[in-house]
Amino acid sequence: MILAAGRGERMRPLSDQTPKPLLRVGGKPLIVWQIEALARAGFCDLVINASHHANQLIDFLNDGAAWGVRIKWSIEATPLETAGGVATASTLLAPGPALIVSGDIWTAFDYSTLIPRAETMARDPLAPRVHLVMVPNPPYHVDGDFALRDGMLSAEGDAKLVYGNIGLHDTALFRELPRGVPLRLLPLWRDWMARGLVSGESFEGAWANVGTPADLAALDAQLMQSPRTSGQRIAATNQTCR
Repeated sequence: MILAAGRGERMRPLSDQTPKPLLRVGGKPLIVWQIEALARAGFCDLVINASHHANQLIDFLNDGAAWGVRIKWSIEATPLETAGGVATASTLLAPGPALIVSGDIWTAFDYSTLIPRAETMARDPLAPRVHLVMVPNPPYHVDGDFALRDGMLSAEGDAKLVYGNIGLHDTALFRELPRGVPLRLLPLWRDWMARGLVSGESFEGAWANVGTPADLAALDAQLMQSPRTSGQRIAATNQTCR
């Protein structure tokens, strides 16, 4: 599932007329980078939630066939926050673990590395029900979110890392929640962590949370100058589906 329903307040005025996931870096919309990366990893059945300028996202991405994926849409009349959006879309998600990512990040993270963990989550009821990819604390969030110790995440402790907007979640957790109601994910994570249900890993590769026009411009300049960008464009044509 790709989260794409946010208003993008910090991205204004660019997000006033365009949903943030459709803003371009390195020659393509942010969300397309995500779709191509997911397709390369074999994740080809996607659910995308949308609210702010949802019609633009739907018109541009349609059913996903142009990228070798199959997209189902969950439309929110008003944004439902992260947990509310996933809970509302949960009927579109297959039972078991789902990879949930934000549509406004850029990363070199290889999503295929999460497949073995998802398979373990699916077959072992005693395995953690959530697995989050954490990244080093960026300048705007130096205190971090959660502490990672021995592969498990905790809301308590020192040397915290920031959530990288990439995570596996057992969809059963969201089917227990009300639909169509705004719900934040952070309180749920804290509860699940206290119950020992959340594992994690640290990723120190290329990652950017594109929150402001300055972030967008900086990432665009970086990608346009990077030979790796053109390589990703080529690789995106060789998609596989699981």
